[in-house]
Amino acid sequence: MLWVVIAAVFLLGEALTLAFFAVFAAAGAAVAALVAWLGGPLWGQLVVAGALPVAGVWTLRPLLVRSIGRHRSHPSLAAGPAMVGQSALTLDRVGDEHHPGHVLYRGERWLAVTDDPEGLGPDTPVTIVAVRGTTLVVWP
Repeated sequence: MLWVVIAAVFLLGEALTLAFFAVFAAAGAAVAALVAWLGGPLWGQLVVAGALPVAGVWTLRPLLVRSIGRHRSHPSLAAGPAMVGQSALTLDRVGDEHHPGHVLYRGERWLAVTDDPEGLGPDTPVTIVAVRGTTLVVWP
């Protein structure tokens, strides 16, 4: 029963993040639950619960991410290296990582930080200098 709860928690996490890693952990927990139901030993359940997510993330996740990326109508929906060097406009005050703000990039609102010690005010034209996850690092 514990494996089923763990699988449900990972599926909830996947629904909230859409990062395509928690689904593999949920699958591992579900298969571990099946192994437990069939009377398999605890070490076998742990091996399945650990190996299946690792194998999925290494093999299937890259394929899924590429496939989804090809079917998106807006290329800017995926934060990545292609955004570096592009222009954006601050929407509100943008500070360091503890005081993030937002920028408008290609008609979309993005979370942003800056390494400028003064921070940036609203309506400041900026250049994207790096991407950290889904947060843009900008410079005036």
